[in-house]
Amino acid sequence: MTGLGDLLAVSGYRLGWRTVRMLPERTAYTVFEQIADLTVARGGKGVQRLRSNYATVRPELDDAGLDALVRAGMRSYLRYYCEAFRLPDRTAEQVAAMVRVEGDGPVRAELAAGRPVVCFLGHLGNWDLAGAWGTKELAPVVTVAERLEPEEVYAEFLAFRESLGMTILPLTGGGDVFAQLRGHLAAPVLMPLLADRDLTDRGIEVDLCGHRSKMAAGPAALALGSGAALHPVSIHYERLDTSTWRHRIVITFHDRVEVPSTGTTRAKAVAMTQACADVLGTAIVEHTADWHMLQRVFV
Repeated sequence: MTGLGDLLAVSGYRLGWRTVRMLPERTAYTVFEQIADLTVARGGKGVQRLRSNYATVRPELDDAGLDALVRAGMRSYLRYYCEAFRLPDRTAEQVAAMVRVEGDGPVRAELAAGRPVVCFLGHLGNWDLAGAWGTKELAPVVTVAERLEPEEVYAEFLAFRESLGMTILPLTGGGDVFAQLRGHLAAPVLMPLLADRDLTDRGIEVDLCGHRSKMAAGPAALALGSGAALHPVSIHYERLDTSTWRHRIVITFHDRVEVPSTGTTRAKAVAMTQACADVLGTAIVEHTADWHMLQRVFV
């Protein structure tokens, strides 16, 4: 612990994990929706960055349209947290009912043949729910998590994700994470990696929705180094019925990104990352409210 702020942060997450799981489902989602609206009304750094990112990818929107999109985006973001808090209590059948999947045939074929699959994800929809579904329905999931501050909050999220059956490697402080990931690719695992924001200062500059952005080099580099298939994956919410609170996620496995036939390893990685960025950019424009990007992403 580094002080009262850390203590309050950890206590808040633990209280949230317990309390939200005890609430009736509709009540829980309503509370988180109200928190989202309050957060937007108060503004703040995260909301301003969300608005800036949305304005960049959706330049056709006027102020009123952008206001509505930011409100929907924050509601989607808080829906992710509400689901995350409640996810450990879900059965395999309940998790399956919360997911609709598209384009998974080629991925299943690779895994069935004993080969691993690397997935290039953005901060879209609920990637924790997608990981829980994947590890139950497809193959063991191995991924990386950014360290949060304080450390105790990171430990809580780590324990949560591991309780869902995923193998989580820390991005920093745990040794050579690239080498560890490469080692896991010796087996038929599913490796989803959040890559729409560079956290290493070694990212690849790409075009995203007509603007320059840096994305993680890891997915393409791992696919090149191991021979694993690389698939861009997008996730968005869809409403299950006419109610305003019950949703499921749609996981879309897009076409495999092929390795260029010529060029240096670096050039191939750049081309493959740009191909993933093109797919992700289309999904972001189509499902902007489900892009939970409250940090700087454009150069």
